[in-house]
Amino acid sequence: MEKKTINDKEPTFIQAINISKQWCKDWDDNFLSDEVLADRISELIRTKEGIRGFFAYSLSDTNCTIIDKLPTSLIFKFREQGENVVVITIKNLIMSSAQVINHQRDKKEDYEMVSKNISDRCINLLKVLDTKLVSKQMNFFIKNLDTMSNSIGQSMLYDERQKEYILEKINEI
Repeated sequence: MEKKTINDKEPTFIQAINISKQWCKDWDDNFLSDEVLADRISELIRTKEGIRGFFAYSLSDTNCTIIDKLPTSLIFKFREQGENVVVITIKNLIMSSAQVINHQRDKKEDYEMVSKNISDRCINLLKVLDTKLVSKQMNFFIKNLDTMSNSIGQSMLYDERQKEYILEKINEI
């Protein structure tokens, strides 16, 4: 088997997604141990695009089970990364929770289930990260929820129903 490491010190968002996809598949197929995968992911999530790509893939792809199973070695690496992992996970929790409401309104049950899965994965991950960091960042995001949106340019703020649902999800942590 060919060694799959990051050749580029700063992978693009798309490269990070593709790298994550391959590594998660290799891990699911028992070609990578928990520790080796955790080391590789730790290397990837040190960059802005790497962390975005890894979490975009691992949270949203239902075939990737790494966030569902959360090996101890990976939790340790996430905790080492500290605030960056906490912040991106909270942002994904907030965005996916808001999308649940949008998909309910549009009667798109398949998309609603995907968004719920992302939200649940974020909650489970936040439960095992550094409690003080999670609390600090959660308080920041809750305080600023009225001025947040998931649209470019902040053109569409979260409405009351979305904010209510986001807070319900946050309270599950």
